[in-house]
Amino acid sequence: MSRNTLAALALLAIVPTVHASDAPPAVDTASRYTLSANVTLASQYRYRGLMQTNNQPAIQGGFDLAHASGFYIGNWNSSISWLDDSNSDVSAPVEMDFYGGYKGNLVEGVPVDLGVLQYYYPGDFPSGYTNPDTTELYAGIGYGPMSFKYSIALTNLFGFADSKYSQYFDLSGNFDTGLWGLTVNAHVGRQIVRNVDNGSYTDWKLGLTKDFGDGLSVSLAYLDTNADRAVYTNTRGRDMGRATGLLSVTKTF
Repeated sequence: MSRNTLAALALLAIVPTVHASDAPPAVDTASRYTLSANVTLASQYRYRGLMQTNNQPAIQGGFDLAHASGFYIGNWNSSISWLDDSNSDVSAPVEMDFYGGYKGNLVEGVPVDLGVLQYYYPGDFPSGYTNPDTTELYAGIGYGPMSFKYSIALTNLFGFADSKYSQYFDLSGNFDTGLWGLTVNAHVGRQIVRNVDNGSYTDWKLGLTKDFGDGLSVSLAYLDTNADRAVYTNTRGRDMGRATGLLSVTKTF
């Protein structure tokens, strides 16, 4: 056997053989992202207790893209009429929300949610009309079935002039009854509108959600506010914050 052959055999003896099972696992980048979507048909659209569709039905839907790290972006949309109801020269039938942020755990069992939300209202507005587009920063924290969320506007709030830095406080709870897929939904919120006389108000909600499985759920709720009628009555003569019942059907994918 030659000297070169002996050297080659010695080299093979000290170099480990790499098997397929020993190779680094392939990185599945797709599994690091979760895409979900939703569509809702509601008897009307209420936001922070105020009517957005003049007591008429609303179609709503959106999507969320979340990364395994906790960062997310999303979009949500709804038919609306409140801008048209405020001024006959306005044509803005859709609300489009764009948001992004981070969800994680402050400690085990205490989730947090930090982000920014842009409310966008495409349409035609008369000269001098205060732009209703609104940007808010929000921070939320949860514990068990309870959650608290704080929002602050970095712009004028929904068309109120000189209302920058208005705030909203949201305390909510979703309590699983353990019966028939029913969850009790409770909420109280406080909207502070800066520099608007009697513009601030409190809203509350109590309802039930029935989970039918496969992403289908039905909700029924009672909502009310103490919003000042002098501020929150639209041009159709309707009190935007009056008590109401709301029925909605949601499908998530």
